[in-house]
Amino acid sequence: MFETLLLKQSEIKKLIKMKEVLENVETAYSVHANRKVQMPAKKYLFFKKYGGDLRIMPCFIRGLDQAGVKCVNVHPQNHQKYGLPTVMGLIELVDPKTGFPIGVMDGTHITNMRTGAAGGVGTKYLAREDSETLGLIGAGVQAFTQFMAIKEVMEIKEVKVACRTCSTRENFAEMITENYGINAKAVDTIKEAVIDSDVISTTTPAREPVIKREWVSDGTHINAMGADAPGKQELETHLIEKAKIVIDCWDQASHSGEINIPFHEGIIRRSDIHAKIGDIIIGLKPGRESDKEITIFDSTGLAVQDIVTAWNIYEKALKEGVGQKINFLE
Repeated sequence: MFETLLLKQSEIKKLIKMKEVLENVETAYSVHANRKVQMPAKKYLFFKKYGGDLRIMPCFIRGLDQAGVKCVNVHPQNHQKYGLPTVMGLIELVDPKTGFPIGVMDGTHITNMRTGAAGGVGTKYLAREDSETLGLIGAGVQAFTQFMAIKEVMEIKEVKVACRTCSTRENFAEMITENYGINAKAVDTIKEAVIDSDVISTTTPAREPVIKREWVSDGTHINAMGADAPGKQELETHLIEKAKIVIDCWDQASHSGEINIPFHEGIIRRSDIHAKIGDIIIGLKPGRESDKEITIFDSTGLAVQDIVTAWNIYEKALKEGVGQKINFLE
């Protein structure tokens, strides 16, 4: 009998930990770099009237014989207006042999976790080994998963948090200090969060740069996570010009990543990109080469990250008897 496994977010949260997701995302980048992935760049539907968008992200991993598609939205006003998450997603896993949908699951938590894990992988391969201070620009769910992933690969001694709302950043810093025993403090400006931070993760929906080159010390690593649609940019173009740029995928980064605006303005060219993160992982390109260089990981989020992670969850759910099975053809 052909059955589809349905998994809710609450069930998924019990099945995965950040350490596993880091491994899944590193695997995803590796198979992508080894050209074992069929993955068109994500497609967008823009709801300009409502200030949101919908993205469709298909993927087939030949090396692992895994396939699926994620449908995910980004609506920055959701929490304030409707009490809904900014990002919500649904993932369908497909058996490549038959095309049968073997799994349908919440993609919201998976998206948050694998996005955090991407920052963790970027930090692992690009940050200085003696990095201790983490600057977070943004204090939402994405910022938290950045922290969760980065603490797995870096010995964090201090966290500085900046966002527009005072209470949000203060609550975030207090939560980190109380729950993880790490010195975390809310700062009034982005500049304060950036100065003297060894690693910086940005998770804002900014369409105008919020970080200036003059604030960033030599040797800093930046995970640029917020720019995930055309017209978004968090880092000053002059900063991007002076940094070693690492991307996840050229088609997506040039269209909707941190480099999308300077690329279309002719300031950044493809030849200015140092490497894909997957090429560094599999040893085709070096990562950080000195303690002085500024490194930027421009992460747009790839469908292969979602499918590798979701497939791992699917297999664990089957093994542990989690979720509901249905035959939708009946």
